[in-house]
Amino acid sequence: MILLVVTPKTLADPTAPAYLGSQACAGCHQEAFTAWQDSHHALAMQHANEQSVLGDFDDASFTYAGTETHFATRGERYFVTTDDDDGELAEFEIAYTFGVEPLQQYLVSFEDGRLQALSIAWDTRPAGEGGQRWFHLHPDEAITHEDDLHWTRPAQNWNHMCADCHSTDLRKGYDSVTDTFDTSWSEISVGCEACHGPGSHHVRWAQGDEALADQGLTVRFSRSSSLAAPTRPALSPGERQAEQPLCARCHAFRSQIAEGYRPGDDWLDYYRPELLVTPFYHSDGQQREEVFTWASFAQSRMHAEGVTCSNCHEPHSQRLRVSGNALCTSCHTPSTYDHPEHHFHPQDTPGSQCVQCHMPSTTYMVVDPRRDHSLRIPRPDLTESLGTPNACNTCHDDRSPRWAQEHLERWHAEPTPGHQDFTTGFAKARRGIPGVGQMLMDMLADNGRPEVVRASAAAHLMNLDVDLDLQSLEEGLESSSPLVRHASLTLLEAAPPDLRRARAAPLLTDTSRLVRSEAARLLIDVDLPQASRSAFEAALAEYEQELALHADRADSRNRLALLRWQQGQPEEALEELRAALRLDRRHVASHVNLADMLRALDREQEAVQQLAEGVAGRPESAALRYALGLARIRLGQPEAAREELGAAHRLAPDDLRYAYGYAVAVAPDAPEQALAILKQALEATPYNQQLLWALATYSLEYRGPDQALPYARRLAELTPDDSRVQRLLEAIEATKVPP
Repeated sequence: MILLVVTPKTLADPTAPAYLGSQACAGCHQEAFTAWQDSHHALAMQHANEQSVLGDFDDASFTYAGTETHFATRGERYFVTTDDDDGELAEFEIAYTFGVEPLQQYLVSFEDGRLQALSIAWDTRPAGEGGQRWFHLHPDEAITHEDDLHWTRPAQNWNHMCADCHSTDLRKGYDSVTDTFDTSWSEISVGCEACHGPGSHHVRWAQGDEALADQGLTVRFSRSSSLAAPTRPALSPGERQAEQPLCARCHAFRSQIAEGYRPGDDWLDYYRPELLVTPFYHSDGQQREEVFTWASFAQSRMHAEGVTCSNCHEPHSQRLRVSGNALCTSCHTPSTYDHPEHHFHPQDTPGSQCVQCHMPSTTYMVVDPRRDHSLRIPRPDLTESLGTPNACNTCHDDRSPRWAQEHLERWHAEPTPGHQDFTTGFAKARRGIPGVGQMLMDMLADNGRPEVVRASAAAHLMNLDVDLDLQSLEEGLESSSPLVRHASLTLLEAAPPDLRRARAAPLLTDTSRLVRSEAARLLIDVDLPQASRSAFEAALAEYEQELALHADRADSRNRLALLRWQQGQPEEALEELRAALRLDRRHVASHVNLADMLRALDREQEAVQQLAEGVAGRPESAALRYALGLARIRLGQPEAAREELGAAHRLAPDDLRYAYGYAVAVAPDAPEQALAILKQALEATPYNQQLLWALATYSLEYRGPDQALPYARRLAELTPDDSRVQRLLEAIEATKVPP
């Protein structure tokens, strides 16, 4: 096993400012400190005690999925008796509370340093609103100890999933040799220094050390800290560039690529944000899954006009600066916008509130409504054509989108389409409609679009089989936005080595770690000139440091295995995959990749055994059943193969790979069944060339030329220059019987 060590920069630089804790700020900044004390940041995580625990531990019980969980106290300590990782009842002590409103979770500490979040939470809302009760975060399912979402499993691990945003100056402290955590922080919750940076130099400045620049702060916001101001003056460009990433690092759906972020740093040196892609967002950019705020706001007109988080949210208390429509009309003229002639609802009703139309909410974690920060104009017409939600029918759920659209057209002769003009392109990309590739390439190259939209266009291109427009790609790779440069790089994933060398190698010295490490990953199997080797080694080391940071996760060990395989180190790759499965015996990708590597090493029987073990542990995994089915085909076991491929198709009927594979497997013995499977798959993706080809050839073989001709003609329309399709058409015509 290869052990990688990441050294925190605080250890590498002993002159760096130190964290002192929020109490050190109180003496000089009492107003801000008092506001912060009752905020969600300050109460993000607390030691479990009488003041912090809000749930009912007075001999209370809650039953879920056949397990009765019991909550109790002994003295000043709190305990829960519930199912452990083997499904047996066991007692655990509550170490910390997690959050305060509208729900509170509880963390259990294990001897190996793990903190695990219970999936049974306390609803902190008033009883009159349905609160003051225990509830499960997945009420419509039956999460048992065998499920990935069980509270004892990696998905509910605080050290990896939660800690970086809920504490200050966190270090995960995972030891891959002992498989233990020694996680540390300077402050248990989100303190002053999480946003203002370590405070020791600022305290020295306050005590008279005038040699320290910028008052000894790593990032300085010069605007008034008055909590009474309804809005603040506009940020300077430098302050805006600092504030947005500062909030985004936690209020974004992202993964971490390095530790040690401090306010003022480039957040993309430490985090990789998720883009506007399925299943996280609808095709028009509205939130779908729990994606927090950043990517929604980054696509909005407000963001484009220079509005920032602190224009609406007081950063210390986290409360809105003013309530109701007054918040919006501090910028938008009240007589125009806070008026029935604009919102067409009676004043002082829910429908007259700006947020109801422009920031509709989605409820997550059962009781937690989150408003969509893309600040959009309602589009019932897109609900009709694309199935995306709209604010009108969220309230008027007994009416049709057509009804809502007719009202908008009646009120506005030419309804404004809104700022999110990428919707059609993203929707077409998700359906694989021909011609969308160039539309997305044009979006990528358009400097006038928000960076998150340009990057998301590249992400949608990743799922399409289209030729790259090299001029548009070059525009993306040379963008001033590291997010766009990184997304553009990913388009080179399957490119020939020469193209990757030409386009990715110059970015090995990019200013952004996110970009540099991605460039190195893409060049692992490319022969580079000697002049690029040192830059490549440095950037690759950063990528390996990311993998080491998350060595507690099977997914990271899986990625390290792929890296070692590409580097020509097969035994090291196999060992990393075995380590991944020791961490998580249910990790699908590690089972599949281990089997693939064993097969590549001519160890087919071991590969099949590996997949069989994976299926035994996760019989509901379509990916494992599909891989095992293909392995059975290679071993000459058609009946067993059909059984596995059929299971994969039943488990994931919308996955085209499984539909196609199963149809091919059953075609010799059950051609009508095969054609039915393919036709059903084609309904979801009517432009899929692989499905059209299979339908044309199987129809020709089993049903005759008349049945095959429509599919072949559609293929010819999609690929007019494909000689194979032309030969297929000729073969069909040749077999037709003259009238």
